[in-house]
Amino acid sequence: MLLSEITGEIIGASMEVHRNFGRGFQEYLYQRALEKELIKRNLSVKREFDLHVYYKNDQISLRKTDFLINDLVCVELKAVSNLEDVHLAQALNYLEASGKEVGLLINFRAASLQFKRTSNKRQRIFSHES
Repeated sequence: MLLSEITGEIIGASMEVHRNFGRGFQEYLYQRALEKELIKRNLSVKREFDLHVYYKNDQISLRKTDFLINDLVCVELKAVSNLEDVHLAQALNYLEASGKEVGLLINFRAASLQFKRTSNKRQRIFSHES
């Protein structure tokens, strides 16, 4: 599966969760529902995947991204009124720590599902609302 196909499946699954749940739940409930949707789409799902953070080749911390999908795409979830720069910075930092090429930042609390695709190599960000 190509990265664009994987991210398309993740976004589609997120839209399905948003359609069914709406926007009033806590993040962990969206995470659990999304995990079920991703598995139904035959994606490999690692929930709360450990990311090691290094400083000058020394591991100094451990962080968790909400999902690692097909060992290729980092997914960070939010349930906030609107995405802010700090959320994007967190998603980019997690993506960099993972060493993966592509990530998604997904927000379920907005009236319409919000998501941002992030790229580790080019640091380009593509924003979308549906």
